[in-house]
Amino acid sequence: MSISDQDASSTRPYLIRALHEWCVDNGFSPHLAVHVDGGVQVPQEYVKNGEIVLNVSLDATSSLRLGNDFIEFKARFGGKARDIVVPVTHVVAIYARENGQGMAFPAPVVKAVNPPEVPLDAVARGPLRSVPLEGSAPVDTGGEPPHDGSGRGVGRPQLKRIK
Repeated sequence: MSISDQDASSTRPYLIRALHEWCVDNGFSPHLAVHVDGGVQVPQEYVKNGEIVLNVSLDATSSLRLGNDFIEFKARFGGKARDIVVPVTHVVAIYARENGQGMAFPAPVVKAVNPPEVPLDAVARGPLRSVPLEGSAPVDTGGEPPHDGSGRGVGRPQLKRIK
C-alpha cells in the first residue's frame, strides 16, 4: 500500500529539525524567521512588518519542542520570560546567525474568510487565464513555453542563491 503525495506529511518540520541540529552541532545559533498572524503566540511588540526573528539556540530557549505542527519554547524578551508558540506552517526560514546558511520556505497561504463571488456572466465570457504575479515573467499556457532566445524558457522556475 503506498501513500499518495496528498496523504504524506509535510517535510517542513523535518527540515527545520535537521537544520536546527546542524546549527547546534557546528556551534551556530539557529534563528527562525516567522510570519506572524493571529495563530502565532509571540511578543507583538517585537513584530516588524508581520514578521519576527527568533533565536532558537539551546542557550536562548528552555523547554524547546520542535514538533510536526508547532514549535514551542520559553524565551526571555526584555528580561521577561514568555511562552512562544509558532505553527510550523508559519516558519519562513531557518538559518545560522553567524553565516546566514539555512533554508527558506514559502510563506503561509492566507485564506479569505469570505471569498468574493464570481458573477455567472463572467464565467460565460470565456475560459480563465493565468495572470502572472508581480515581478514574474509572463506564462503562455497555449503551446510551447516562451523563451528569451537563449534556449531557456522565460516562465520556468529557477533556483537563485542568496547570501
